[in-house]
Amino acid sequence: MVGVPTAASRHMPDMAALSDADLVVHARTGDEIAIRVLVQRHNRRLFRSARAIVRDDAEAEDIVQATYVHAFTHLTAFRNEAQLSTWLTRIALNEALGRVRRHRTSVGLEEIDMTAESGRGELLQFPTPFLVADPETEFSRGEARHLLERAVDGLPDEFRAIFVLRDVEGMSTEEAASFLGIKSGTAKTRLHRARKMMRIAIEKQLTGAFSSLFPFDGARCVAMADRVIAYLRVISSAK
Repeated sequence: MVGVPTAASRHMPDMAALSDADLVVHARTGDEIAIRVLVQRHNRRLFRSARAIVRDDAEAEDIVQATYVHAFTHLTAFRNEAQLSTWLTRIALNEALGRVRRHRTSVGLEEIDMTAESGRGELLQFPTPFLVADPETEFSRGEARHLLERAVDGLPDEFRAIFVLRDVEGMSTEEAASFLGIKSGTAKTRLHRARKMMRIAIEKQLTGAFSSLFPFDGARCVAMADRVIAYLRVISSAK
């Protein structure tokens, strides 16, 4: 019956309050609610991390799905020695890097300092329960997001990865460096250069849009002309 919550949906709030570690215990028994909560909890980070490597929404989403399939079929390999989010992100990054190798065989992992041997691995938006803003606000946010996404996509691989993990996902520089298998100093240098390239890219995009700011054309232009002419007629008739 429409509008009547299912047993699963009634169970969701209770599960959502659990920690990742507790949810993993339930997920190991095949509890679909626990799995669903974990998926919704980690979707954004995994998508952003994967997309930073492959630069394609559809493929990044496919990588996220593959990551979950691998993780939930190998939960016995997760020993709680690291956070679940860390484990999932490394799986996603390794999957993304594997696809880069298959699609572009001329690109070696050493070129982006993300070696498989190291064991380390804002944009599709997943649905959220929050209310959406009014259409005008959403349009403005969408335009700003697209501008930023284009700038991020324009970064070279090694700079894009560190920028997304550090500035988009909010990881510490040390944590991001660990994920990428590079030294902290290298990560800091690349992050600095990535931010500089982002500023330049955004400035270029904005410069091209400046000419369209504050438009005064169309009906507004005609209306102004009408008002001026009407005003002049009044002055003329008064003489």
